[in-house]
Amino acid sequence: MMSFVSVVMPVFRVEEFVESAVQSVLDQTHKDFELLVIDDCSPDRSIELCKQFDDRRIKIVRHSENRGLAGARNTGIRFASGDYIAFLDSDDVWEPTKLEQHLAHFRSNDSIGLSFSRSAFIDEKGEKLGTHQMPRLDHVPPEYLLCRNPIGNGSAPVVRKQVFDDIKFSANNGHCDNDSYFDESFRQSEDIECWLRIRLLTRWRIEGLSEPLTLYRLNSGGLSANIPKQLDTWEKVITKTQSYAPELIEQHGRRAKAYQLRYLSRQAIRLADGPMAVDMFKKSIVMDWSIVLHEPSRTIVTGISAYLLKLLPAQSFNRLMPIGLFVTGQIQSLRIKVKDAASAVVAKVFIINKLLVRS
Repeated sequence: MMSFVSVVMPVFRVEEFVESAVQSVLDQTHKDFELLVIDDCSPDRSIELCKQFDDRRIKIVRHSENRGLAGARNTGIRFASGDYIAFLDSDDVWEPTKLEQHLAHFRSNDSIGLSFSRSAFIDEKGEKLGTHQMPRLDHVPPEYLLCRNPIGNGSAPVVRKQVFDDIKFSANNGHCDNDSYFDESFRQSEDIECWLRIRLLTRWRIEGLSEPLTLYRLNSGGLSANIPKQLDTWEKVITKTQSYAPELIEQHGRRAKAYQLRYLSRQAIRLADGPMAVDMFKKSIVMDWSIVLHEPSRTIVTGISAYLLKLLPAQSFNRLMPIGLFVTGQIQSLRIKVKDAASAVVAKVFIINKLLVRS
């Protein structure tokens, strides 16, 4: 029997990208799903474009007022019929085997509550940039989730619906159904706030797949482009988490903020904002210089890139950037292949040993 999946896709001002997002769901090798398009009062042609797809699995749910990603995801969870809920931001794209591989991942271990994949970066035209998000995939302790958010983006996770039943809370947000899962008081960083609650308040495991099954669009017009607002919202997440996990924040809060500032420096580099990139990088080192020891290559490369962007003429920096991205992408691709190959070798050795013992 095939597992039924509810795909939740919030839609707001994405007419340039939404058709690609919908098509990537329809192209999935796992066919037993519903696609819940949550119209968060989008003022453009996004919903009209969604309606052009003639597929009974697509269901459009409209909000009477704009509620942001958290509100749209909450609506999707409430309407979901599946045993699993997958999230897709409507400016991102999935590889065809994404749902199939996540379901196999769940079947491999009943304790996995959230399965995520690595993500490959694409540009606004949908072209792969050759670089990836490369997080830890298993044995994810709370402090690593706090500091590094291995899930990475809102289009990477697939979650057992039971997990949301375990973390739901009553929210006084003015809506008829007050059961909430994502905190609608956050217009950004609502995902990491939710993942932290799952990891800290339940026994469900969070694990990832090595293959980059999510294509994460670097969209200069997206929510992630507003760097000061991102930092402010992230700090509010820390304050909320501190209310129920004070020891975690006391021990790892400064390092977590250092990593967040470094991440924002990289965001500023992608947006070609040199002064902002340098400012965020300097603050990250002042906050906790030990990130240089824990992740030396990434931290040093971020600092060099930030200062080059600020000091070099734009034309010179733009010539260097593709070279750096190419080298980084080649190293990441090799890491993915080598680790997968090593895992296969270990598995073969284990099987051979078992056969020898039996003989």
